[in-house]
Amino acid sequence: MNLRIGLCFAIVLWIAMQLLGCAWFQDKEEKTARELAEEGTEAFRDKDYRKAIESFEKLKDWYPFSQYSILAELKLGDAHYYCKEYEEAIFAYEEFENLHPKNEAVPHVVYQIGRCYFDRLQIIDRDQTMAREALQAFERLIRTYSASPYAKKAEKHMKVCNRNLAEHEFYVGMFYYKTKHYKAALERFKTVLRSYPDLGVHRKALEYIPLCQDGIDNAARGNKNLGASPQLVE
Repeated sequence: MNLRIGLCFAIVLWIAMQLLGCAWFQDKEEKTARELAEEGTEAFRDKDYRKAIESFEKLKDWYPFSQYSILAELKLGDAHYYCKEYEEAIFAYEEFENLHPKNEAVPHVVYQIGRCYFDRLQIIDRDQTMAREALQAFERLIRTYSASPYAKKAEKHMKVCNRNLAEHEFYVGMFYYKTKHYKAALERFKTVLRSYPDLGVHRKALEYIPLCQDGIDNAARGNKNLGASPQLVE
């Protein structure tokens, strides 16, 4: 009896697997690599990025050695970017660059990596990791592909990143200054002069550097007076 039940179960399982397998192959055979590429490109052009992602992922998974797979790998990054799925976009772009380092689209890819960070810049009183990451990508683009039209675009974004970082340093410096941590404030203002000159912020930093030095000197004199021995009155 148990043998018969086991045999029936095996037959049912085999039939189910065959049906699933046929369905998978039918789904796969519904569209060729070219059809998926055209479908994804049309959806992307119509700004239906979610549908574009679906088509390009199928193309990439089903036909990894197709001539259209490179298109799918590149457009996946772009589609995720326009969906504001920045981490997914960065992953797709980095994968494309690793697989095709000599491809003519690489300058676009590096620029887009920078944009994935740039588009998430924080206001000056917040963490500036996005500004630093964007700068790193844009600097690499300019260093490696200086003749690319993307390099000129990157230069404009770099000014914004540097301005953000300079304003952030000044903001932190002012916080230390207002709380009378003059040494810490002085270092922040000096960083503005040293790392971010000619951005306008350095003029404000210049005003506070002597004020910080006065605060440090006054604190030192106060500590010295407190440490002096009292005079004996005869």
